[in-house]
Amino acid sequence: MGMDVLAKLAKRSMIQQSQRRLIYNNSISGSKFLSHYQQCRAYSARSMNTAATKIAKTHFLSFPFLLRKSFPSSASASVSVKIRMGFLAWYLGALESRAIITKSISSAVIYAAADVTSQMITMTPSDSLDIIRTLRMAGFGLIILGTAQHLWFNFMGRVLPKRDVVSTLKKLLIGNFAYGPLINSAFFSFNAALQGENGAEIAARLKRDLIPTMTKGLMYWPMCDFLTYKVIPVHLQPLINSSFSYAWTIYLTYVASLKKAAD
Repeated sequence: MGMDVLAKLAKRSMIQQSQRRLIYNNSISGSKFLSHYQQCRAYSARSMNTAATKIAKTHFLSFPFLLRKSFPSSASASVSVKIRMGFLAWYLGALESRAIITKSISSAVIYAAADVTSQMITMTPSDSLDIIRTLRMAGFGLIILGTAQHLWFNFMGRVLPKRDVVSTLKKLLIGNFAYGPLINSAFFSFNAALQGENGAEIAARLKRDLIPTMTKGLMYWPMCDFLTYKVIPVHLQPLINSSFSYAWTIYLTYVASLKKAAD
């Protein structure tokens, strides 16, 4: 009996030692797995931060390409939104660093698009686009309008900095009865001069076209100007004004393309 008891105790001791050894080995493996998992997460985080830093430091012109490269095709809608936001950020940065040239190029693009639209509305099937006419309109936006808008809206922002209703109405009235006649006169004169008209012919064109154009403008511009002065920050007002000009310029470029007025 004594030998049987000793044998059972020895066997139980061996089983307990085996269990402790198994638990110890499992704990070692678990800690190794946890350490490996933590290392993988840290590496993944470093990789993502590095990619984000590369995108942030890359020149703005390659921003859309990097976005397309960094996101899977299944997220194309999200990528499209990010590209548009990237373009907006680029445009706002350009307004900050090169205000006049950015506004001038924006005006040129809008005026060119409006003139092409105007021609397409009035042309017959046998007609073709008058590229020279479109270049004249784009030239006005590039050379005159962008700078004029920049100076005018900044001036209004300094003289009447508030955006209350009274200040907005004052800006609207000054714009329609001071800035409007001046910029329209410059537009008709610039376009006529590029078509080879002399001083007397330009004066006759202004006498014929300016007042009717200003009268029609009073049916369109007051609401546009009210929204621009009331809601839009000063540095974006030229862009919004040019955007409103798109529909107006379709009509304006048509008038400017009419034959010269009789003396």
